[in-house]
Amino acid sequence: MTASTRNIIAWILQALLAFAFTASGINKFLHLPATTSMFEGLGMPAWFTHFIASAEVLGGIGLLVLRFVRPAALGLIFIMLGAVFMHATRIPGGIAKGVPALVLLVLLFVLLLLRRPTPATT
Repeated sequence: MTASTRNIIAWILQALLAFAFTASGINKFLHLPATTSMFEGLGMPAWFTHFIASAEVLGGIGLLVLRFVRPAALGLIFIMLGAVFMHATRIPGGIAKGVPALVLLVLLFVLLLLRRPTPATT
């Protein structure tokens, strides 16, 4: 794959993931009482709702800033690992309802691979 093709695919993936995470975080804020209740029902403190919603919005924005793509993707990977774990262990419906979280997790790993540093050519 040429560097140009890899770059185009990475930008498309970044835009899609940025939209998904920003929308998810904003949705958590828009439905804060219900989201907080759901988080507390899973045994998490109320402040964690604000933390996750903020991290998703900021991570989504970070995916659009080339300098912050890799750190944002890594942070979002940790969030998605937590989401997958919660689906597998505590959320009714199990991992079957966690498929979107698994897909986002895989796409974040793909983005990390696409945006890995490449050796300088002379």
